[in-house]
Amino acid sequence: MKPLQSKVNLILHPIRLRIIQAFIGNRRLTPQQIAQELPDTAQATLYRHINKLARAGILMVVEERQIRGALEKVYMLRESATNLTEVDFANISRDDHLHFFTTFVATLLNDFAHYLERDTIDLHADGVGYRQVGLYLSDEEFLQMSIALNQALLPFLSYQPAPNRRRRVLTTIVMPNNDASSPPDDETPDVTA
Repeated sequence: MKPLQSKVNLILHPIRLRIIQAFIGNRRLTPQQIAQELPDTAQATLYRHINKLARAGILMVVEERQIRGALEKVYMLRESATNLTEVDFANISRDDHLHFFTTFVATLLNDFAHYLERDTIDLHADGVGYRQVGLYLSDEEFLQMSIALNQALLPFLSYQPAPNRRRRVLTTIVMPNNDASSPPDDETPDVTA
């Protein structure tokens, strides 16, 4: 008997991660609509990964329609099923972490490349941006910042699609800085010249 696939391996597979990301924002999509979002993925491969996500409870069928004698399913993401916990990551090796993070970043690169393929791009008008900032925060201050960011975003997560709204994807990556120019955690940076 084949062992159950870990939730981390299930979600952080390159194609399945792209499928999951297509649903961000409470979207309801048919397999054909997902295929439009992933035009570089063979239809049989795409359907196999959609079915795998549905069997795992990550995608759920929210509607079924009769279309020309065939049953068309409409899926929605069960967002709580995509949350990875400490337990999910407990037995993952460093090499696996690097592989999963690389998959995640490669997906971002792919999305940005698709954005750049548009006939016209205007980063300012489209609200596209990328940057890094350095913050000196204690663990408690970092927790306060995380809670404040979550509270600031919460009202906007409930907005539904509308003619005057564009779907936007917010991606965050947070990690400690380990370069030699950063003072150790117990030192205050010297701001005098």
